[in-house]
Amino acid sequence: MNKPFDYGERVLLLDSKQRRYLLVLKEGGEFHSHNGFVPHADIVGNHEGLIARSTRGSSYTVLRPTLEDFVVQMPRGAQVIYPKDLAPICMLADIGPGVRVFESGVGSGALSMTMLRWGAEIVGYEIREDFLNRATSNVRSFLGEDALSRYHVQLRDAYEGIDETDLDRVVLDLPEPWNVIRHAETSLRLGGIFVAYTPSITQAAKVRETLAESRAWNGARTLEVLHRGWHIEGQAVRPDHRMVAHTAFLTTARFLGVHEHAAMAEPLPEVDDLEDLTPQDDVTLDDLERPTLGE
Repeated sequence: MNKPFDYGERVLLLDSKQRRYLLVLKEGGEFHSHNGFVPHADIVGNHEGLIARSTRGSSYTVLRPTLEDFVVQMPRGAQVIYPKDLAPICMLADIGPGVRVFESGVGSGALSMTMLRWGAEIVGYEIREDFLNRATSNVRSFLGEDALSRYHVQLRDAYEGIDETDLDRVVLDLPEPWNVIRHAETSLRLGGIFVAYTPSITQAAKVRETLAESRAWNGARTLEVLHRGWHIEGQAVRPDHRMVAHTAFLTTARFLGVHEHAAMAEPLPEVDDLEDLTPQDDVTLDDLERPTLGE
């Protein structure tokens, strides 16, 4: 998008300390701070990389915001999923052009915007109308009106069921995602992918327990993403003193369908059985691992 800035566009201003300011250019508009103000007219007609000067002589670098910039700065109602988790979710769910996604717990729309940017078609259920409206507004604001043709959010409760069928993905950001698993089994196509975003490990454990009891899923795994920056200044190289550590656990599995005689993992030995083992039994850790579904 190598074109000059115009009124109605969203721009990002960076000051000398790399503080970020997100604003929409308006006729007669001004950006105000304690360092004076910058008329929007001074930005319109120029290209990215412009150094705009305030009335007090402070300089601001002007750029078009990335999706990461917008997610961190955008208007919100609910707590958003941050960039460090957004990209892994899209990779785990294998989001791509034309993929039909069911999303619930839409919140402020951060995950929705990311999946739409990757080309997905989304059906969303959200129980709060204010969150639904905020998410739709954020999608329109950053991705444009055309993106709404692939974004269909309803005021619905996913715990009560999913009407859509033959879905490719089910992606959840809910307090009790395990209550949606049985509905996902009637809505996902075979081979479809389930992803749940849960802040606590007890939630993740309940999701895994429900997936295991169902006998319809394979490859269940849970992970978290830790984000640590590095300070690099000449030969002075060290990890940053602060990092974005835990935000949530990501649990994913693939849907294979409910089979009457599904191959199930053998139970692990009881504690008493393990105590009875002697070195002569020559048992290795591999002997105690659960086989995955289909082995």
